[in-house]
Amino acid sequence: MKKTKGLISSIIISMLLIINFCTIAGASSGTRVADLKTITILHTNDTHSRVVEGEYDGIGFAKLSTMFKQFKAQNPNTLVLDAGDTFHGQTVATLVRGESIAKLMNIMGYDAMTPGNHDFNYGYQRLLELDEITNFPILSANVKTVDGTRVLPPYVIKEVEGIKIGIVGLSTPETAYKTHPKNVAGLKFTDPVEEARVMASELKEKVDVMVVLGHLGMDPSSQDTSIKLAQAVPEIDLIVDGHSHTTLNEGMMVGNTLIVSAGEYDKNLGTVQLTFEGNKLIGKQAKLVTKEEAKQTSDDQDVLKTINGILAEHKLILSQVIGKTAVKLEGERERVRKGETNLGNLIADAIISESGADVAIVNGGGIRASIEAGTITKGQIINVLPFGNFIVTKKVKGADIKAALENGLKSYPELSGGFPHVSGIKYTIDPSKSAGEKVTGIIFKGNPLDLNQDYILAINDFMASGGDGYTMLADDAIVNEYPALDEIVINYIQAKQVVEPLVEGRFVEKQAIGIGPTIDPTIYIVKPGDVLYRIAKQFGTTWQKLQELNKLKNPHLIFPGQKIIVPVQ
Repeated sequence: MKKTKGLISSIIISMLLIINFCTIAGASSGTRVADLKTITILHTNDTHSRVVEGEYDGIGFAKLSTMFKQFKAQNPNTLVLDAGDTFHGQTVATLVRGESIAKLMNIMGYDAMTPGNHDFNYGYQRLLELDEITNFPILSANVKTVDGTRVLPPYVIKEVEGIKIGIVGLSTPETAYKTHPKNVAGLKFTDPVEEARVMASELKEKVDVMVVLGHLGMDPSSQDTSIKLAQAVPEIDLIVDGHSHTTLNEGMMVGNTLIVSAGEYDKNLGTVQLTFEGNKLIGKQAKLVTKEEAKQTSDDQDVLKTINGILAEHKLILSQVIGKTAVKLEGERERVRKGETNLGNLIADAIISESGADVAIVNGGGIRASIEAGTITKGQIINVLPFGNFIVTKKVKGADIKAALENGLKSYPELSGGFPHVSGIKYTIDPSKSAGEKVTGIIFKGNPLDLNQDYILAINDFMASGGDGYTMLADDAIVNEYPALDEIVINYIQAKQVVEPLVEGRFVEKQAIGIGPTIDPTIYIVKPGDVLYRIAKQFGTTWQKLQELNKLKNPHLIFPGQKIIVPVQ
């Protein structure tokens, strides 16, 4: 079986290597293929520390490492580059502030990278420490101190088969506000175009090819993009791009510059074949190796062993106590996908505390476990929030917030992963109404939400890209980016030391009971030892009426902290 897997991978790689020879248009008449030189560039971007092969995420670092070796066996003239957002994103990285990723990249044989905005999430001094750990340079020409001194090397020159390749790093100026300001205090991010022009002038007589590792992206809302760079600096031969998570299956030509990007979360391995006649670049060909194509690739055992060792070491870190909870934090699937819970409130509050947003919405499907009363460990928070999502803020209209709530409630009272837990607002619904019309009121700071007013909304990156049906938020520009959600919640609990969140009526069903005059419901919070008939007696009704009003399948099964709608005349 291993031989079959290796054969499949070799066939894929061989096919990629020969594609370029079938499409060379610039070779001189009479030039033999044997007289041409080919340099292979392998590239990754926005892996966000997805080191383990995932069902929905990436290829995994162990398989990537095997593929690197296979490409190098086919063509020793191979370089491996990364375009940033690499040291942060998953617990495997954040628990040791990126060191685990640096060590893995050393084993895998990377030749250079440029930092993305999330690579500054531990503070730029930590990025400099990671630069000391790596066996390859971390490059950026436009990250400077306020006096104009560059913080990182601007470029490196690699000589391959007698051909000199200048590799320049450029980081997005959006880093100034797409990480916490304290992480980049004392830094400035200068114009990538101007810096690239300086680099092009400096390298003109030194190199045969100019490659830019650019964490710039192609988002139309961004001022500085790889497309703008290619248009402004035609001397650039190749841009390996990141930041916007763009997937370019065969690259994009802008003038004479080839732009490549491999998407996100190592779901693809990017490959570029540069073909030379003598030292003259005459051909460029880009291709992605997809997760599906890499499925039969065997794991690099050295990398796999290192990953498993890192995960074992992290068990000790995950056992660290970060605080206490005076109540059970309710995260069971049946609860978080249908109604307000104290844990959903705590998570949403933590997001507001970190981001300063007006409103936060958390999808119930992202909450995966409960935590019993008592001490709380880092590992328990990871179990609750296992997906490595990070938080973003967007400027949206009140109408978009209403549309988002309607989306999360469209199948209510059925369970839904999109059920909206909130902070900053309270809302009421009428479940008898049609999907899209269930939300009957939204209160923000004591007043009705203005549907025409702008608000800063904080959500996770999954929802921000339209996940769980939140497509109405996908096109809004990102105002800022923040750390991983599990980090945010851990820091919030550590600051509080003891938490005691409540179910407090942020989500309320409000409807006519249908008997006698219209009745406005209010909320009762279930206490330890409560049973439904005693609650009913307290409010002058019957347990059968409360069961009907609250749609309780089992009237004998209620939980401390649960909210019960009770009628009040």
